[in-house]
Amino acid sequence: MGITTSPTKGTSESKDLVMSDADFERLRKIIYDRSGIWFAESKKYILENRLGRRLRELDIEDYDQYATFMTIGPYREDEFQKMFNAITINETSFFRNAPQLEFYEKQILAPLIKARESTKSLRIWSAACSTGEEPYTLAIIARRSLALRVKEWNVDILGTDISERVIKTAESGRYTNYSMRSTEEADVQKYFTTKDAFYDVRPEVREMVKFEKLNLKDSLAAQKHGKFDVIFCRNVMIYFDQKMRKECIQMFHRMLNDDGVLFIGHSEVINDAQLFTARKEPEAFAYERV
Repeated sequence: MGITTSPTKGTSESKDLVMSDADFERLRKIIYDRSGIWFAESKKYILENRLGRRLRELDIEDYDQYATFMTIGPYREDEFQKMFNAITINETSFFRNAPQLEFYEKQILAPLIKARESTKSLRIWSAACSTGEEPYTLAIIARRSLALRVKEWNVDILGTDISERVIKTAESGRYTNYSMRSTEEADVQKYFTTKDAFYDVRPEVREMVKFEKLNLKDSLAAQKHGKFDVIFCRNVMIYFDQKMRKECIQMFHRMLNDDGVLFIGHSEVINDAQLFTARKEPEAFAYERV
């Protein structure tokens, strides 16, 4: 499956860019070694299509040259970020998967608030937070749950992602109508300001969230943040192979407090009964630490 380009090198129409099986093997290993994301053979066309534009931007003639470019010479962190941005799609919104969030608010957060009454402290991690809608949603839910007591509490929410681009968007706190599609009008009015068709997260919500670029493959960097009461890692582990999924689950177990809870995506499952036990409620997708 090629991308049509022109006869002139470096223009948008130069030649068909075809990824050989050998190119695919090299590139998917580079991606896996750096991020833990695994492209199966059936996804070769996705990698070929999404990297085609990047090759043209760099004036590189084929995928073999690009793989060499990524592996020989100086450490190419900047290019890895550009490559990662090209091959991933960050599909998210505020209050995504409302039934799961309702379960979290009523069945997990409410008991945690009672359990932490003496310390008045909550720590929540949104792993692979994309453009920030999820951690800001969790901040809004915390404010809603604590109500007038929120000023007495220290609610520390960390949003992390491997992509610098999405972290910058998250830090800006500015969103379009598309991000708001699952948000109730009352929450829009209370927690956002609107200007020129943009929605800005209000300062009292933004100050509850910190963002950081973090690769989930780097467990040592993650664990420096200490223990959390709740971890959200939704719709991310589906992109990992079995080894990487196991490493992530073990890391989450180490980073949760004894009564902590891990939330995952609707198409994901954890089968390690020695580390986590699943809550039985429909659409919870929640796992308690063993």
